[in-house]
Amino acid sequence: MDKVLATADEAVADVHDGASLAVGGFGLSGVPNALISAVLKTEAGGLGVVSNNCGAMDRGLAVLLAAGRIARVTGSYIGANKEFARQYLAGELEVELIPQGTLAERLRAGGAGIPAFYTPAGVGTQVAEGGLPWRYDGRGGVAVASPPKEVREFGGRAYVLEHAIRTDFALVRAAKGDRHGNLVFAKSSRNFNPLAAMAGRVTIAEVEELVEPGEIDPDHVHLPGVFVQRVVPLTPEQAADKQIERRTVSPSSAREAVRH
Repeated sequence: MDKVLATADEAVADVHDGASLAVGGFGLSGVPNALISAVLKTEAGGLGVVSNNCGAMDRGLAVLLAAGRIARVTGSYIGANKEFARQYLAGELEVELIPQGTLAERLRAGGAGIPAFYTPAGVGTQVAEGGLPWRYDGRGGVAVASPPKEVREFGGRAYVLEHAIRTDFALVRAAKGDRHGNLVFAKSSRNFNPLAAMAGRVTIAEVEELVEPGEIDPDHVHLPGVFVQRVVPLTPEQAADKQIERRTVSPSSAREAVRH
């Protein structure tokens, strides 16, 4: 039952060429940076990544992307990642863009053993009809396009069939975890980390604070340990290493006006 491993390197040692990874994080919040850095050291390539976004500011999955180790991305947001856009348009990277809520449910369904589900999101668009460019040919043309999906009507409304996502591994970051793999996530890092964890056949969690079993109130557990196979405690320095993608502050005059 003790799932704790000493290092991130040990935890990801069996990540292999062509492996699929579900990776938690929302922007730069709750990104498993230690585990991603450890995957970089394995030299595994041709990876298929499922994540809300693919890193930013040379953080998170951006380090694997820059090293040319990712072959395919399934996600919902490109953002300001210029290297992501360059590789995609150059035909070096296959990208499946999915509505964000659909991506979340596809991950959750995979973990819950639900093979597919119907959703109204994407009906009447290329999401359902097909033709979205998954891979460009590097000359401005489309080399691989998304296929059409099944659409059915329920109660007079059209719905598109979406398939669940399961991956070889999942990499997540939690604010707190115990030796049995029960996890607690902080604020917006809870958006995708629990869902990514559910989708992985082997789920590896880096935790900012490691506690003993029983120290987490069962009512406070966000993800039960049944979904987690490996736990890696972070050092205090790693736990404190958090960045903000776009720091926005109000002028001092505005802050003074609020006080008064």
